Amino acid sequence: MDRPADCGKTKRGNHMNKKHLLCIGALTLALTVGLAACGGGGAGTAKVPDAVRPRKPNFGSQVAVHDPSIFKDDDGTYYAFGTHYAVASTTDLISWTQYATDGQWQKLYDSASPFTFSGRQWPAALQETVELVAPDDTINSTWAPDVIKIGNKYYMYYSITSAFGSNRSAIGRVEADSVTGPYSNNKVLIDSVRGSSNPNAIDPTVFWDNDGGLWMVYGSAFGGICLRKLQTSGSNVGLIDESFEEIKLWSGSGNNAEGPYIFYNAETKYYYLMCSYGSLSSNYNMRIARSKEVTGPYLDVSGNEVESTPKGGNKLAGNYRFEGDSVNRALGHNSVLIEGGKYFVVCHVRNEMGAHHVEVRQLFFNEEGWPLLSPNRYAGEKIGKIAESEFVGDYDLIIHSEDNKEENVASSVYTFAEGGKLLEGEDEVGTWKLTGGYYVTFDIDDVTYQGVAVPEWCTYQDRSVISITANSEYGFPVWANHRSN
Repeated sequence: MDRPADCGKTKRGNHMNKKHLLCIGALTLALTVGLAACGGGGAGTAKVPDAVRPRKPNFGSQVAVHDPSIFKDDDGTYYAFGTHYAVASTTDLISWTQYATDGQWQKLYDSASPFTFSGRQWPAALQETVELVAPDDTINSTWAPDVIKIGNKYYMYYSITSAFGSNRSAIGRVEADSVTGPYSNNKVLIDSVRGSSNPNAIDPTVFWDNDGGLWMVYGSAFGGICLRKLQTSGSNVGLIDESFEEIKLWSGSGNNAEGPYIFYNAETKYYYLMCSYGSLSSNYNMRIARSKEVTGPYLDVSGNEVESTPKGGNKLAGNYRFEGDSVNRALGHNSVLIEGGKYFVVCHVRNEMGAHHVEVRQLFFNEEGWPLLSPNRYAGEKIGKIAESEFVGDYDLIIHSEDNKEENVASSVYTFAEGGKLLEGEDEVGTWKLTGGYYVTFDIDDVTYQGVAVPEWCTYQDRSVISITANSEYGFPVWANHRSN
């Protein structure tokens, strides 16, 4: 879908970073598919019950796990496995504990007999992969591991590359009897060393489809994001099924796509493919597309097939800063946890100085089945009907950029006034309507947005507020936090 040429241009002067105003059209912030099952009816007059408002969470100390992949063990403990051997755990997805920091490979592998390559110490279990890839002296760890349990075995899929920005990489697999290892019995699955035309063998994620098939999605800007089928039984379970030809799912050129993750929503009956665009040091941002089939084609909201469209995919988050909050950058390289009808995104977030930490945010779905990322960290929030008297007021509102912008998009204040008027300052810029307890309709500058309104914990305000997350018909998001409730 082509965007009108003048859409998103500020018509009221140079107002903060607003190159993309919420545009006039029927903007329906709709309840997620999951929320729709929780109730309907009118907005009513009762305020959001305290029972469904999140209370002040104990986030505890920040944990550092880059490229976090979430795994839930049989005892209910969640683990985030990441690049550089880092691991963190939690029992509630709110407060985390660091299990292994960057470089602590001894927490996952047998430390009795390491070997050295290019002056770096490596676990002995990885020797075959390391010698194949031949990493230089800047690389000293695995990248983006992903853990899955099949039967009584834990399998960790990992990648090793020869240098930053290199296409000489390999994906291997090790196994253990415990989620934290020690891992051994290494097998090299695929590589981009023996054949320069091969897609870059990094960032593996393994998942089951809705019909019991096992798959691995992987790749980067070199050759794009690709899908391989894995064997589901016998002695080679979890290894490549060579009878199934590799499929390219997402274009690599023009966006530096990496960190793919695929999950299925049984309510919408879509597979969703997420990946991250851009450079980690500047314009990193999260994207998503969907397909009725695990093998694609995956399309964005504008109908673009992301396999062939370099800048396709709905944007879920970019660099941003709410007024009163710190800068948040490089949300991405995420995994997804589905539990109790809720969808959780686990990703890394960087601050303005480049330091990163793990965050969990809910992923909602609008009435057309498109995912929307929460503007706030998960704090145990539950859905509840929102009265118009509670919904009205001033909001810190962020209109994320459409493309791979490096700028930290700032919030500005919009007022959802009584009588359905939407104001920016004293200017009436549109209209709104709240229905069904969760649905709101905006009317601003020719672009339609659909999303949800939900009570969440806003850390920079240190209180529970009504929050909004939405996505436009052109695939870029809007976030908002109420300033007074």
